[in-house]
Amino acid sequence: MSQKLNLFDLESQVNDLSPGEGLALIATLFPGKTVFSTSLGQEDQVITQLIASQNLPVQIFSLDTGRLFPETLELLARTESKYKTRIKVYYPETASVEKLVSNIGINGFYESVENRKSCCFVRKVEPLKRALAGNEVWVTGLRAEQSTNRSAMKRIEWDEANQIIKYNPLLDWTFEEMIAYIEEHKIPYNPLHDQGFVSIGCAPCTRAILPGEDARAGRWWWEDSKKECGLHAR
Repeated sequence: MSQKLNLFDLESQVNDLSPGEGLALIATLFPGKTVFSTSLGQEDQVITQLIASQNLPVQIFSLDTGRLFPETLELLARTESKYKTRIKVYYPETASVEKLVSNIGINGFYESVENRKSCCFVRKVEPLKRALAGNEVWVTGLRAEQSTNRSAMKRIEWDEANQIIKYNPLLDWTFEEMIAYIEEHKIPYNPLHDQGFVSIGCAPCTRAILPGEDARAGRWWWEDSKKECGLHAR
């Protein structure tokens, strides 16, 4: 059976399932080979709760770029405590960070899109590849309404760059549905969200958005781009 047909069959199986049911099915179909990447955003906190509440055999991991907000790191600790789980943390390679800073400066990512993407690659993309290596399914918290780029995504996709199946269980959720779920289940979230930070990444590269702005407008606000770091390239 072709890879395309396999993905089509898998998508048809999860399309009518709730996110929790879909995660349980994926974990059963790919035992020990399903991982979830969390950036500690609201979407990711929902998925962490779904995994923990069902005690699913899904490895949860996060990427510490070395430039995260203190609030994000504090939330990681609170999340581990609440759900009695350990989130595996991946860090960028020291030598790569030192070379990057030597070449472009400590904040050289402000100077060009090329510099910014180089920083994202060293601090996020390369650690992600290590985290995904040897696994078969990568669970993400992507939602279609987050950006134009993400609106074209499917619930089940093939990630060519990482040679892995990507599962986006919250793809069709609205912002309002997500907030309602967080409130109902008393899920911990980053206090920066209450200060206008919708999408939270590295501290130097994230600002609160203004009324009417796109949800991703606060990421790399100084440049005109698709507002992606390379983790979810299409």
